[in-house]
Amino acid sequence: MNTKNYILVCITLMLSFSVFPQQGKQKRADTLFNKFSFVKAAEVYKELVQNNYNRDYATRQLADCYALLRDPINASRYYKSVVKQKNVPVDYYYKYAQSLRGMKKYDESQIWLQRFKDSGGVVNADDFSKDINFITSVFGAKQQYFLDRVRFNSKYSDFGAFEHDGKVYFASARDEGVAIKRLYGWNEQPFLDVYVTDANSRRNVDHTAKLKGDVNSIYHDGPVTITKDGKTMYFSRNNFNEDIEIKDNKGLTNMKIYRATLVDSIWTSIEDLPINGDNFSTQHAALNIDDTKLYFSSDRPGTKGGSDIWVVDIYPDGTLRNLQNVGDIVNTAGAEGFPFINNEGVLFFSSDGHTGLGMLDIFATIKDEDNGSIADVINLGIPVNSNNDDFAFTMNADGITGYFASNRRGGRGSDDIYAFHREPVLHVEGVVTDAINSNPVQDAKITLYDENGEEVAYMLTDENGYYQINIDRNRDYKIVASQEKYIDDYRNFTSKNIQTELITINANLLLNPVQNVVKLAKLDLNTIYFDFNKFNIREDAKVELNKIVNLMQNDYPEMVIRIESHTDSRGNLSYNDKLSIDRANATYDYLISKGIDPARITEHQGFGERRLTNGCEDGVNCEEEQHQLNRRTQFIVVQME
Repeated sequence: MNTKNYILVCITLMLSFSVFPQQGKQKRADTLFNKFSFVKAAEVYKELVQNNYNRDYATRQLADCYALLRDPINASRYYKSVVKQKNVPVDYYYKYAQSLRGMKKYDESQIWLQRFKDSGGVVNADDFSKDINFITSVFGAKQQYFLDRVRFNSKYSDFGAFEHDGKVYFASARDEGVAIKRLYGWNEQPFLDVYVTDANSRRNVDHTAKLKGDVNSIYHDGPVTITKDGKTMYFSRNNFNEDIEIKDNKGLTNMKIYRATLVDSIWTSIEDLPINGDNFSTQHAALNIDDTKLYFSSDRPGTKGGSDIWVVDIYPDGTLRNLQNVGDIVNTAGAEGFPFINNEGVLFFSSDGHTGLGMLDIFATIKDEDNGSIADVINLGIPVNSNNDDFAFTMNADGITGYFASNRRGGRGSDDIYAFHREPVLHVEGVVTDAINSNPVQDAKITLYDENGEEVAYMLTDENGYYQINIDRNRDYKIVASQEKYIDDYRNFTSKNIQTELITINANLLLNPVQNVVKLAKLDLNTIYFDFNKFNIREDAKVELNKIVNLMQNDYPEMVIRIESHTDSRGNLSYNDKLSIDRANATYDYLISKGIDPARITEHQGFGERRLTNGCEDGVNCEEEQHQLNRRTQFIVVQME
């Protein structure tokens, strides 16, 4: 966070430091630092550095002030001097590396991370090996997240956006329109309150949008999460009782998670939870899909780093039991916070302990397919993550849209809320079966080609004949199934103009056994196409059918084929079944009329809209060219000679 964004009110110090000896200045600076008044503390440490009093110590403290204010430029400037000091603690190598990362100086950051490791540093040690090629892989990864405009940010800190029932709840220090503002010493901004606005609101959000009821207090409140039924809210708040802050044994006021109940449209009945304590912080509440587990961050006893992600079970009577740390795969010796669970049970969180692009980055967990446990974490990459702090990630029920917060450059305030929409990875999948007995074909080679006929990928089917290949959106493809005992089958399909939320295109394939013949790869029985809602043979189709007649009568007099006809998705299922049968019959009749023996056409079947070549299903907005690809008849070689 840039220091200038925090100096919101010019406050003249009641005492002039110039009349005190330098020792008094240092004591004053340390007191401010210990009270989290980092803006003021930095000014005093800067004077000590300029006056060359206890310079090494003051420089370290000054650098730490800027790091805690999330100002990597100034932090890096002073850490650069700190790491040159004799006998400096090795942790400062790591701090310097993090500040360089916050300035996108990744190569230089890598040098200091290596020096930190070589000096015996253990923070993020397990993750260190991943760091070598991390930046290249993150910036080279295919983008899934795209940023959208948010209209309710202010010039102050805004974060923790959570959407529920058409409303967005978020924490903000704006307090605009209020005559008297109480300032928080850490960053010289007003205390946080919870605000609520319509998800699609275009109006400015001022103090009139504060959450009604008893959630907001005179200290920090928010962010929040709400149960699916909308009746219970969990939220973060400073530890206080009857407007009096309760301090720990170090003189600090920690955070707690409270529970509120909705009564007559007002959030009230505030309840302190048993997971809280006076000597540690508990904050950043998140609920799983069925509201049976509460996730949160805390530096309570048993925490591995600065703060960890924890989870506790919520019983039907509201009691909290079975408190657990989520484990070493998520938690590091750094700081983890802001957990969120989406509808698929994926845990998202922010961390400065895992390998990232900057300071705090947002990560997602990967589950073990066998037992559902957390197996690994991945960085969400750009544009969700930046070289600054990125945190408070939430995803809406649609699984496509959501919010996060960041103090990156280009924002309106110190922390800003960013909206996103996601384009999930698209894949084509299907099952390869034996056309004669309908058994799955194992180890069939599936080859994917692009619109230029270039091979994109290949794989073998599993024991169930199943395959799945990731593909790009807005492309045309051809997929071919081959196996030495069978004649190849293929499908043309497209990923153009399909809905964002669609992640699967189905392309099942049928393989006909080769009956003691040499497979002729040069044989090309082209698909023919039909006009919308018609089954007559078009002129261009007659050209292709005449080629087939010539092949069967002259080149391969023993060849036997099967006819399969299809429709697009428009029209109801039963109508399309009949239309496809009409098309199969029309194709069959044409070939017979040209002298082909009916015995050489084993079947002429209609499959309606059940075997689309692309994603143009009911309700999908597709161009006419995409629908045309589905109105087709295909020819399958059953026997060659």
